[in-house]
Amino acid sequence: MNKSDLINAIASHANLTKADAGRALDAITHSIQAALKAGDSVALVGFGTFEVKERAKRTGRNPQTGEAITIAASKSPSFKAGKGLKVAVQ
Repeated sequence: MNKSDLINAIASHANLTKADAGRALDAITHSIQAALKAGDSVALVGFGTFEVKERAKRTGRNPQTGEAITIAASKSPSFKAGKGLKVAVQ
């Protein structure tokens, strides 16, 4: 399912126009991004939790030369599925 398929599904399920459903989806994704950028997590009970995980600095290898390189610390968005979503998928 891509974004336009999701917009169509939201529009039909919530009895909205496709334009309204598109704006709603954009508002949701923007709100989640803003919360994660601010360092907050977003918990949707029964669905899952979006959060930012920090990855420590580590040593890796250049696959072409085999030379050891240092990989910088970084932040990465993460999603953990909730119980309701896990049950629905099974």
